[in-house]
Parts: sequence; structure tokens; C-alpha cells
Amino acid sequence: MSEALKCAWANMKLKLQMKSKIVKFYFQKVDGSVREAYGTLNEKLMPAIAGTDNRKKNDTVQTYYDTERQEFRCFKKANLLKIA
Repeated sequence: MSEALKCAWANMKLKLQMKSKIVKFYFQKVDGSVREAYGTLNEKLMPAIAGTDNRKKNDTVQTYYDTERQEFRCFKKANLLKIA
């Protein structure tokens, strides 16, 4: 139970930080490898989004804008390892 709470708090902190700046963080990919990512949710640092989003929301994944690959990405929230 405590691990789940730690993971939930880490995800909340990550999302809050990404809304204001570019954040370096690590997560485990589905294949088991560890990925280092630089992401943001700050609208000033992302390209303009056109159109509507009619997709069903998934609360188990965190989407972010990857500043290295210049595209939107996502990862499973339970797989967040560390915020640098």
C-alpha cells in the first residue's frame, strides 16, 4: 500500500512540475527497459494543438510532450521510477 501511495505522489509531483517547465524523469517501458525522458505540459513549450480530442481518457497513463523527440508520448503511471 505504501508503494502505491509513493507512486501516486510522485506522479502528482511530476505532473505539477511539467506544467511549468521541462522535467527529466525515468520510467520503465513495457519491454522492461528503463527510459530517460525530458517532458513538459507547459503550453508555451509545446506546439499548437489543432482539432478536437474525442478519444476516451485513460487514467492509468500519463501523457507528456517529449522535448527530445518533439512529439507527444505516454507511459504507465505505475512504471514511473524517478524524477531527476
